[in-house]
Amino acid sequence: MCTLEKRGKLFILTLTGEDQHRFNPDLISSLLDLLSQVKAQATCGSVLITQAQGKFFSYGFDLDWAQAAGSERGAAKRLQDMADLFKPVIATLLSLPMPTIAAITGHAVAAGFTLALSHDYLIMRKDRGILWMPEVDIAVTLPDYINALFKEKIGDASVRRDLFLRGLKMKGDEAEKRGVVKAAYDGEAEVREASVCLAENLGKRKWHGEVYAEIRKGLYPQLSAILGLSHKVYAIARL
Repeated sequence: MCTLEKRGKLFILTLTGEDQHRFNPDLISSLLDLLSQVKAQATCGSVLITQAQGKFFSYGFDLDWAQAAGSERGAAKRLQDMADLFKPVIATLLSLPMPTIAAITGHAVAAGFTLALSHDYLIMRKDRGILWMPEVDIAVTLPDYINALFKEKIGDASVRRDLFLRGLKMKGDEAEKRGVVKAAYDGEAEVREASVCLAENLGKRKWHGEVYAEIRKGLYPQLSAILGLSHKVYAIARL
């Protein structure tokens, strides 16, 4: 379902296989386990890249698994369970003591888009793949932590309106132009290369990981509060 590779101080987390990488309890548990390993092995100069194989970065929650409950009420409960289980993934990424990069080489939809946006930097393809929040189309409301994530990560209210209230399918060029992603490139190889290059440059700065994480949490106070993340003060002079 997902693997973790360590190249020096660079961690590469990959959603494996050619499927849609939909989040169900098993995949969410695997993600949390690997992120815990990343956190435990972090040192100054560490950087995380999250990527996926195939046509999809992730198509969001596993709705087939939810509907397999056999009733509308059962499906709704399973969907809520997935949202609750996914919340610690976002909390872990927000508190991870290193820079994080999402290398988006395919469609990032709903919770898949949320996962990508939980990283510090998003790098995307121009030639294939969309960012899409389809909840308005499928009549599903959003958890509070996802609303807070988008509000604090995407400052332009018109972008959030188009994503949430129009169900806009945003391609790489538009995502770059509107400030949702750092950059968009022509193909998969270019995205992966740019992600590694950015990671190596960030890693050279050798920032103190815990300080980095606390500064990040301070940038997104509403999200941090909803996720239950406390904010610590560090005073480490390195000048």
